[in-house]
Amino acid sequence: MNEEEKQGQKCGEKIGRTIKMLNGAFKQKFIKCAAEAELDEVTLMHGWIMGYLYSNQDKNIYQKTIESDFNINRSTVTTILKLMEKKGYIRREAVDGDARLKKIVLTPQGCETTIKTFDMLEGIERDMLSSIAPQELENFFVVAEKLMVNLSR
Repeated sequence: MNEEEKQGQKCGEKIGRTIKMLNGAFKQKFIKCAAEAELDEVTLMHGWIMGYLYSNQDKNIYQKTIESDFNINRSTVTTILKLMEKKGYIRREAVDGDARLKKIVLTPQGCETTIKTFDMLEGIERDMLSSIAPQELENFFVVAEKLMVNLSR
């Protein structure tokens, strides 16, 4: 292995570790802020899914849609949705013309929780970006997109 390959490997390990650390730090901040906002029943994934449903209320969203858009396997999504249904955030409604299909809809409680979660996430985003220049943020997104493309190969 030449020096350039060694350097690239070291950087790759650092990037993966850094992404893992960022993910962990974000989760911890989310949990802390959720508890402060009395949203401790909401997990990070529940928040993302409710936000997705809230932003797409004009569309029919099915379990399969969530599986593909969030890149999560079927059994995991099933477990998440069952818990969200049990907590009263969502309900499944039959679709005209296909009794097997159930669209996923936010309940009024789910909408209210989503709005509170959006507000909380906005605060977290503000905190995260407080010392980052617009050009640095743009560079981050460019690099993140390239990493996603490279990882999907």
